[in-house]
Amino acid sequence: MNFSTTLLLILAFIAANLPFLVERIFFVVQPKAASKNFAWRLLELVTMFFIVGGIAWMLESKLGDVHKQNWEFYAVNASLFVVFAYPGFVYRYLWRRRGG
Repeated sequence: MNFSTTLLLILAFIAANLPFLVERIFFVVQPKAASKNFAWRLLELVTMFFIVGGIAWMLESKLGDVHKQNWEFYAVNASLFVVFAYPGFVYRYLWRRRGG
């Protein structure tokens, strides 16, 4: 595995967990309620998936020709991104105690 692949996997892991660790909507706007709604977190997760995909596409285009991908490639990448987000989800909704 080369450096750009390792960097991309680390970036994807961090990006997948950010929506669950940051309380601001799109990391800028403070929500009116005490915490973000799950729908906002899901929208941020999808947005981060496309941002990381764009970075991956740019890295691939710098190395050479960009390969055409079918729907299976994107389904596997989306599944991997959701798996990467699991630690942040566990921390936010399952592990952290409320009020303590």
